[in-house]
Amino acid sequence: VSQSRYESQRSLNRIWLIDRLRHDPRFRTLLIAAKANGTVIDEVDPRRLTQITHGATHQGIAAQVAPYTYLELDELIQKAFTAHDNPILLALDGITDPHNLGAIIRTGEALGTQGLILPQRRTVGITSTVIKVASGALENFNVARVVNLSRSLDQLKERGFWIYGAAAENGQPLHGVKVNAPTVLVIGSESNGLSLLTQRYCDQLISIPLQGKTPSLNASVATG
Repeated sequence: VSQSRYESQRSLNRIWLIDRLRHDPRFRTLLIAAKANGTVIDEVDPRRLTQITHGATHQGIAAQVAPYTYLELDELIQKAFTAHDNPILLALDGITDPHNLGAIIRTGEALGTQGLILPQRRTVGITSTVIKVASGALENFNVARVVNLSRSLDQLKERGFWIYGAAAENGQPLHGVKVNAPTVLVIGSESNGLSLLTQRYCDQLISIPLQGKTPSLNASVATG
């Protein structure tokens, strides 16, 4: 781990180091920069670090690199409008299954949407499992991760987006919805759907009419 390597690589999720290196001047700049970017810094004993690195030579410090580099929301919006006059973005609220997220990304990219918005809390991030399930779609698909989904939906409204929320009940039937503006489709959690707070930030709720006795669809299937 070095400062130049840190600056040139993807974000660090976590750094583990032994106690005597915490105040070592060689790592001071790295640790300050990493902590400012939200990296978790853990002090561990040498035996624990050996376990974490599966017996590799670690010299007292190791880092976990994020598997994907997210865009800022403004950058995602800019790229979306560059790609299409009326872009369509996906936003997720409470999706916790990485297989669902990977399938949503694969479907979203295949159908030509311009990107995805993930909140930092209550929603899974992009992991190695997500990347595998997405089957290469992330190479051509932009994802932003935001601190506050509600505030981000407000920002999107200010940029001209119409916010549709997918709801199991009380929404306008999907086939009667005409999309002719920049659009965000918000998908709720696998178990509880959209939170009430997120619903309040949607311009319109939409539902998929179901004819059978099964009360709902899998989140990734509903997104498709």
